[in-house]
Amino acid sequence: MLRALTTGALGMSSQQKTVDNIANNLANVNTTGFKRSSIAFQDMFYENIATSRQGSAGNQANNDAPSLQIGHGSRAVATIRNFMQGSVSETGNPLDLAISGEGFFQIEMPDGSVAYTRDGNFNRDASGMLVNNSGLPLASQIEIPMDAIGIMISQDGVVTAELPGSQGLVDLGQIELAKFVNTGGLSALGDNLFGETEASGLPIIGAPGSEGFGVLRQGFLEQSNVDIVTEMVRLIEAQRAYETNSKMVQTAEDMMQVTNGIKR
Repeated sequence: MLRALTTGALGMSSQQKTVDNIANNLANVNTTGFKRSSIAFQDMFYENIATSRQGSAGNQANNDAPSLQIGHGSRAVATIRNFMQGSVSETGNPLDLAISGEGFFQIEMPDGSVAYTRDGNFNRDASGMLVNNSGLPLASQIEIPMDAIGIMISQDGVVTAELPGSQGLVDLGQIELAKFVNTGGLSALGDNLFGETEASGLPIIGAPGSEGFGVLRQGFLEQSNVDIVTEMVRLIEAQRAYETNSKMVQTAEDMMQVTNGIKR
């Protein structure tokens, strides 16, 4: 019965982690480029309570085979992120970019490392550098003068604009994307950024529209891929599972009280 108490408590803890995960998904339902996640669980170790008796000479397969095993609940082992593309909405802002297809924008971090994002909500800082909402620049180092007009970003990532005193469009740089062999291995860093890991492999760099890479859509943003209905269904399932494990704990406690009463 003590085993049932701890197993039920572990089940409650697992479902609480699921609820926490759902809450984070729902909180980011309007976050640009956000990718929903779920929790992966694993059953814990098993205890051999008894083994089968020695088999006959003609039934050697049953020798020492476990006949009674009791499990010890479940535990959360990983966060699984869904990188399915979200819907795309038009903003009309020439610095907003959405990736239609595979790939990530590369963001240069303060320590010189590179992070990756699907959030294409960019602005210009005081020097004209193209930066994200946290003020971090694109790794491509795109600088657009403040007096530039008619900013154009092509599907293949070429940035051009009209500058005072120039004739026609001036080439201001090339936006490159990154992709990974195992996107699911990326680690969430916060602020809509992801970092590479051994599981994700090294980034593969290329121009938008080249083989294996999506194209850019200027004036659009990718929305969160969180589906509210799906998350609410998951929440109901987690709540019921939590209640069931709670009932298991209560039942085990009641049985212990009965046993203690008999001993007296």
